[in-house]
Amino acid sequence: MRKGNDLQHLWRDHVDERLALEAREFTREHVAPVADALDRDDRYPLDLVRLTAERGWNSMTLDPRYGGEGRPMTELLAVLEELSVASAILGISLITIFQSQRCIELYGEESLKERYLPRYAGGLPASFALTEDGHGSDIRTLDTKAHRTDKGWVLNGEKAFITSGAAAELFVVLAETDVGVSTFAVTKDTPGVSSYQGHEAETFGLRNGPHVNLVLEDVEVPADHLIGTEGRGLKQVMVTLANSRTLAAGISLGIARAAFEGALRYVDKRSAFGTKVLDFQGIQWYFAELAAQIDATRLLTYEAARDLDAGRDIARSSSSAKLLAASLATKVASTAVQVCGAHGTRETQPFGRYLRDAKAYEVAGGSAEVLKNTVAKSLVKAVRVEDR
Repeated sequence: MRKGNDLQHLWRDHVDERLALEAREFTREHVAPVADALDRDDRYPLDLVRLTAERGWNSMTLDPRYGGEGRPMTELLAVLEELSVASAILGISLITIFQSQRCIELYGEESLKERYLPRYAGGLPASFALTEDGHGSDIRTLDTKAHRTDKGWVLNGEKAFITSGAAAELFVVLAETDVGVSTFAVTKDTPGVSSYQGHEAETFGLRNGPHVNLVLEDVEVPADHLIGTEGRGLKQVMVTLANSRTLAAGISLGIARAAFEGALRYVDKRSAFGTKVLDFQGIQWYFAELAAQIDATRLLTYEAARDLDAGRDIARSSSSAKLLAASLATKVASTAVQVCGAHGTRETQPFGRYLRDAKAYEVAGGSAEVLKNTVAKSLVKAVRVEDR
């Protein structure tokens, strides 16, 4: 534990302290001043994404052969946590970049990797295009279809509610082929690709630009733009999402810390009944319990990142981390509003943004119900193996 009296020393660094300090200083200088405006305007933070790329964070875990730094997941987690203390919008923008990058790196042919992966170091905005209006989270069968041709593949269909889609230049698209669900790389400038904002494009939290619908009309892509094995797209996406859920937990932890620290500062300055609000034992207990829960959830989240770095099974640990962190962020943000009273409800204060972002991430990136199912499957499997 670092020594010091300011609030940044409340939380233990789980990586090189210099990295956390660099991310913290970047956040203070570049992210915090625009965080409220990004939320209010529902705007993709393209300038910030390019700045984070200049620091190597957008391709931090990517193999150096493709312009990355080959650094561990724990370090990327630390960066996203710190950035999200100021703006979960920036965090969610970077996680969609990571997801598309990771899927190509894990499963793409070498020619595909060489074509696109180096562009991430230059700030390429990218997104996953998985969901459809008619299917939602159920991506086992899709209306978007792809068929093979002599030159490669042709895709037709429409993907819905695409996060970061307003600015993305590269999409990882899920489509159904003759042998099952498959994954494709599609660039925004490919003929036949278009997008639009439907009447339900905006969300109340994680507002990094209105979600878009991605339209694919006779979109031709080369053969190597099939990512991995035809018909194995669902498995590839599940592994990629499991990789990113640890980062999602880090974003929720950033929200929780922001709400906690903001409320703690306020109640230490606010007086009531002749004393500081923070001097009331009941208020202190609120913060003591939340601090303990944040500490515990951070330990679990960084352990999940170490599981990933070590090549261990991450289905349970990443799902547990995201489940607890997302729920905790909502609890902390709600409590922050409560203890700050009328001040916490004002539009001029960020507590409403924290609460909206926290609740939105309980649904996005793997809902609580989906995560519980994943954890439960690991428990059922373990007990049945034991009984054999």
